[in-house]
Amino acid sequence: MSGKISASLMCVDFASIRDSIRALEAARVEYLHIDIMDGSFVPNFTLGPDFVRSLRSMTDIPCDIHLMVWEPERHIASFSPKEGDIVSVHAESTVHLQRTLQMIRDTGAHAAIALNPATPLYSMDYVVDDLDAVLVMTVNPGYAGQKLVPAALQKIGETRKYLMEHGSNALIEVDGNVSLENAVKMRELGADIFVAGTSSLFMKERSLLDNAQALRIAIT
Repeated sequence: MSGKISASLMCVDFASIRDSIRALEAARVEYLHIDIMDGSFVPNFTLGPDFVRSLRSMTDIPCDIHLMVWEPERHIASFSPKEGDIVSVHAESTVHLQRTLQMIRDTGAHAAIALNPATPLYSMDYVVDDLDAVLVMTVNPGYAGQKLVPAALQKIGETRKYLMEHGSNALIEVDGNVSLENAVKMRELGADIFVAGTSSLFMKERSLLDNAQALRIAIT
């Protein structure tokens, strides 16, 4: 199975977002990655339920909702997850992780745990059977355009090994400095879904379609 692209919408020009969505549809990206930040769990504020609601009126591309917020269980319903969507919550963000993952699954969406660069894999020990995906952060969450945390590449391979040892079919998503060069390495280490932002899909030197084609080649 070839890798899939999740376009990071925090990197689009909001003044022309409809044009960007049409281009992403033409590029046949599989997901729209939406970073939700509360200014507390991470040092930034981005997007929200109204943005997601408007987005759904523009396209049928599934949403990949990344909740970088404390107590995400309080906010899941606000985003009205749908079948085929992915909703990610951070391991440290809730004291009721299993319950929160089950809440996501109950909506029909895919439940994912997000692991910061320093979050250990054993955080998944008692919820691995509740996971449809693992979001491996390859930068510290909060801002676009950051440099890759070197140890994060090794962590992708270790996550793949962990899932195999636990008999899990969960997909591995990677987020952070997914350049063409890094994407090749990430794919080799077992990544399935690639959050693409300013390092690849939205580079201004070429068109979005050309960038998407180049990324497709890198993650095949």
